Amino acid sequence: MRRTIKKETSISGVGLHTGRKVNLKLHPADLNSGIRFLRTDISEGVVIPADISHADESLRCTTIKKGDASIITVEHIMSAIYGAGINDMLIELDGPEIPILDGSAKPYYDLMVDAGIVEHGGDLLVFKIEEEFTFLDEESGSEYIVIPQETLEITTLLDFPGTALSFQYGNMKGLQKYPEEIAPSRTFVFVSDLVELASKELIKGGDLSNALVILDQELDDGQVEEIATKIGKEPVDLKNQKSFFDNEPARHKILDIIGDIALTGLSLKAKIIAKKPGHKGNIAFAKAIKKKYLEYKKTMGRPKYDPNIPPIVDTEGVKAMLPHRYPFLLVDKIIELTETRVVGVKNITFNEGFFQGHFPGNPVFPGVLQMEALAQTGGILALSNVEVPSLWDTYFLKMDKVKFKRKVVPGDTLILKMELLTPIRRGIVHMMGTAYVGNNIVSEGELIAQIIKRQA
Repeated sequence: MRRTIKKETSISGVGLHTGRKVNLKLHPADLNSGIRFLRTDISEGVVIPADISHADESLRCTTIKKGDASIITVEHIMSAIYGAGINDMLIELDGPEIPILDGSAKPYYDLMVDAGIVEHGGDLLVFKIEEEFTFLDEESGSEYIVIPQETLEITTLLDFPGTALSFQYGNMKGLQKYPEEIAPSRTFVFVSDLVELASKELIKGGDLSNALVILDQELDDGQVEEIATKIGKEPVDLKNQKSFFDNEPARHKILDIIGDIALTGLSLKAKIIAKKPGHKGNIAFAKAIKKKYLEYKKTMGRPKYDPNIPPIVDTEGVKAMLPHRYPFLLVDKIIELTETRVVGVKNITFNEGFFQGHFPGNPVFPGVLQMEALAQTGGILALSNVEVPSLWDTYFLKMDKVKFKRKVVPGDTLILKMELLTPIRRGIVHMMGTAYVGNNIVSEGELIAQIIKRQA
């Protein structure tokens, strides 16, 4: 079920890059409203949905935009939201950047837990990855390997040769230990990047209280003081920083990935192995995930067909139930049959008689025969509910909302799915039919039939 917080809560802090103090409030939200940000410092009070379509990678952080309004550094609070399993919430802030706090997601996670997390109905948008794939963001060099799995698992591989960080590995298996093992990990920066970032008017709110500074070059006291002057900070001893974990940077990369994929709005089930991840790569990867989900959603009811599994009803069994014969028997076998659903298979071959006259030179399986194939498949479902199927026939009374979406040609395997829309009453059968070739819907429509006893 979807979740929100029980009561309003608030926190204040400075933005990592802007250095501006921001007051932030978290509000319970209505069911299915999603995660939304409200900029109260803008006269029109712009609401920006936390959606990947509004996301962009800024230097060293993730930004969401709507028109001229934007909110930067959303990744840590979004990570905490995902880790806490919250789906509906309004985040109100009076500035352009989410406060950095201690550089991790833990203060936000604790804030939500203290406010109370409650289920309030509805269904999660769950996306279970079913086929392994690899995504490479060529511009950033970030690579993501995605493997089917029942829970979310993320592994990060960092490689910074010649630095104090060098190679690091991090892993999170499930969200159960997110509060203790991932949320406390802080953001990090290389000392060699400090001057460049400061010159770009960034990290104005950064210091050792909210970030790890990684030594990627040897510095004497004079060089430390010079860098501190350039970035407008007091000189500090960078060699005595204490890490919460031996692999804190690798864990923080997991935190960032969670925050960025949270913008998809999906509860993801997969194993993700990320090599050299960064916000640019994460955003591109999250957009690819959302695209795959939208493709999956279009065909989420598509039956799985494995030709290695014996059919429930073979061709002879189909002939025993239906009166149709060559050349008008348009179902080869039945691969699924329940009280409310049936799935049939029709292999389209060039030997079909109608191909001689239906677009010679460009053979196309007629759309009306796709409906007939669905009707015959539905007849199997209807007749499976009577004691002696051979004594009954199904006559179709009506077709409605029929759509033909793609052409079907010789060599295609037509998967025919029929599902009851209402219980069978007085012999009337109301079904929804969908025909697939591969992952694509080729035709669909509602069909109404009547079961009638055959005359002696």
